[in-house]
Amino acid sequence: MPETPIDYAAVYQALPGMVALLTPDLVFADVNEAFVRGSGRPRADLVGRFLFDVFPDNPNDPAARGAQNLRASLLRVLSTGERDTMAVQRYDVESPERPGEWEQRYWSPVNTPVLGPDGRVVLIVHRIEEVTELIRARGRADGGDGRVLEVELYARARELQELNNRLRQAHAREREVALALQEAMLPSRPQVGPHRAAVRYRPAVGALNVCGDWYDLVDLVGGHRIGVSVGDVVGHGLAAAGVMGQLRSALSAASRVADGPAQALNVVGRYAHVVDGAESATAVTTFVDFDRRTITYSSAGHPPPVLVHLDGRVEFLDRATDPPLDARPDPRPRPEATTVFAPGATLVLYTDGLVERRREDIDTGLLRLSEALRRHRTQDPETLADTVLLALLPPGGAIDDTALVVVRL
Repeated sequence: MPETPIDYAAVYQALPGMVALLTPDLVFADVNEAFVRGSGRPRADLVGRFLFDVFPDNPNDPAARGAQNLRASLLRVLSTGERDTMAVQRYDVESPERPGEWEQRYWSPVNTPVLGPDGRVVLIVHRIEEVTELIRARGRADGGDGRVLEVELYARARELQELNNRLRQAHAREREVALALQEAMLPSRPQVGPHRAAVRYRPAVGALNVCGDWYDLVDLVGGHRIGVSVGDVVGHGLAAAGVMGQLRSALSAASRVADGPAQALNVVGRYAHVVDGAESATAVTTFVDFDRRTITYSSAGHPPPVLVHLDGRVEFLDRATDPPLDARPDPRPRPEATTVFAPGATLVLYTDGLVERRREDIDTGLLRLSEALRRHRTQDPETLADTVLLALLPPGGAIDDTALVVVRL
């Protein structure tokens, strides 16, 4: 039996609830028929206009917070890419027939993102159910005039909103402390002698907790060599920042005395077994020998470094991949591999926040990274680092922390 084609535009218009589509700039892109009826405004007065120009807070009510709370919810959706369900809101609406008169209304809003192929929010589905009459009818059924129930429900909703706001503020303060700690423990100036390098760290935008991404660049003992590493600690907040500092310092020290990157990761892996919070931590380290023009590398569960050759060929260093730092059940050596480079090539290390997106295969993100590096390979490291972040991170910022290291060889 052939499938019946579905007219999704007609379905949208026929939805029984009030639904609007908002752009990332919070402008009405479309509204369904129920929204037109419920708002009392024709579609032409809505589409193309800024949401809060059409529906501002009641200027006659100093306690009005409906628009403010709705804006905060929509911005959370944009920054996190996740649905946000709001408590019942009192949000008065100006009468279309009697300008200057405001009608007391109660709404139950849910805001849901629509993601594009790159994981960015391209639209917000703003669905609301008006509960004004329900509240009043329930109040009348209880023998009152509806006002007592209205006030009680609204008060509970406001209390819930205030509690959520306090929790967010508390988490935000912890995030600031964790960021400061993380910044203090990461090297501000790469120690790679005369070689040009750029480092970037971008905390997740909108997240209440900072994660444990880190990077390190060190001059190695013996010969004209440097070590370049990045890693990622699972977890959030101060705990993750503390674990990050321990593992970064351990790998930095081990790299200076180890025979190669695999041995350095073996040492840090054994250390990770006794560090609370280091479970499933990943890292990749590379030893660059400028005399021999070789890169020797080893990875403990981390996305592969990228070597961009002068001719535009992009090489993922993925021939020495092993489980995360604490996941090795036996002391056998980790694998390592070596590749060669010509002067002027570029080495890039990064954490998964740069390439991973919700509901997208990681190979898509790696391809996007490869193309950006190939196209802009002649840029100096500082410019290239900014170009890569601009090309790969969503406009509103990443949903996960991101560390990036770019070294011109």
